[in-house]
Amino acid sequence: MQCVFKNLLKSAVTHLSGIRSLKMANRAFDSIPLVDVDKKGIFKYVLIKIYGNEDCAETSEKLVVRGYSDCQFHSDIYERMMEICKKNGLDSECLGGGRIEHDPEKKYMKVYGFSQGFGKADHVESKRILQTKYKDYEIETTDEGY
Repeated sequence: MQCVFKNLLKSAVTHLSGIRSLKMANRAFDSIPLVDVDKKGIFKYVLIKIYGNEDCAETSEKLVVRGYSDCQFHSDIYERMMEICKKNGLDSECLGGGRIEHDPEKKYMKVYGFSQGFGKADHVESKRILQTKYKDYEIETTDEGY
């Protein structure tokens, strides 16, 4: 009887630990902003899908846009995001890249181009995500240019 009780207790603790891990992963998932791009200039960007990893029961996914002028390659931007995801128990997939021209004085962005390594991101989807943060901007998309 005592052995059965110990096994039940161990099972309950394991279950509660899993729920606690899931809640932490959900908080991490929710804490990752949709948009993080440089405040000004022309720079490379990537469109990334974030989702729970195999150890996490998180079934949600979201798309995020990242763009930084200090990253020479699209892969540098994606690697930065992968590290954040790993620390938070999440996985990611790069869906493509391009460039962003950001002019805050004019409240204007242009999303264009492609990544040689990841291919062209869906610029229309990237624009939709950018508009969640830059609501009063004019955001243009084009498949022209590099």
